[in-house]
Amino acid sequence: MFELIKNGGWMMLPIILCSITAMAIICERFWSLKRAKILPAELVPRIWQLFRNNQIEDSTIRKVKQSSPLGVVLAAGLANSHHGREVMKTSIEEAGRQVVHELERYLNTLGTIASIAPLLGLLGTVIGMIKVFSAIMAHGVGDPGILAGGISEALITTAAGLCVAIPSVIFHRYFERLIDEYVVKMEEESLRLIDVMQGDRERL
Repeated sequence: MFELIKNGGWMMLPIILCSITAMAIICERFWSLKRAKILPAELVPRIWQLFRNNQIEDSTIRKVKQSSPLGVVLAAGLANSHHGREVMKTSIEEAGRQVVHELERYLNTLGTIASIAPLLGLLGTVIGMIKVFSAIMAHGVGDPGILAGGISEALITTAAGLCVAIPSVIFHRYFERLIDEYVVKMEEESLRLIDVMQGDRERL
């Protein structure tokens, strides 16, 4: 493996750095975007139980807010429930934008890596081919070792760039889709909360 990297030339260094960064982001996002962390199953039933028992207090709202991203959104609604439907909805939307921004952390970097990794590989290819033609101009076509070295460098960097870009694209799309699903669920629970607390839906 080390010999392969060495044969790829200096352009392998930024490609390897991109690979390490992408792997770190993927692992971190898998850990941070667990469903149990974002949408804890016990949170909503607990809120409705407190609501039925008229136990929604400031300390309760703080605990809800600290529990999860869904808790942040619902706590914004709970804290402003006495101001009316529109204020409640606006506060939930503002909290939701902050939550979505947090959920999308590092995804822009992952998308950038997915875009630039093939370009780095292509740049390595161009550099390798330049070396090949320079060797031909200097020594003619009689030294296959020099030609093979340049061609090898060109092919290795291209392959390495694609190997980094392909999984980066896959996981970037996967995390975007996962976040979209979480956002839809948060919207459902938020609208439900507004309807119940503003009297537009029966208590649970």
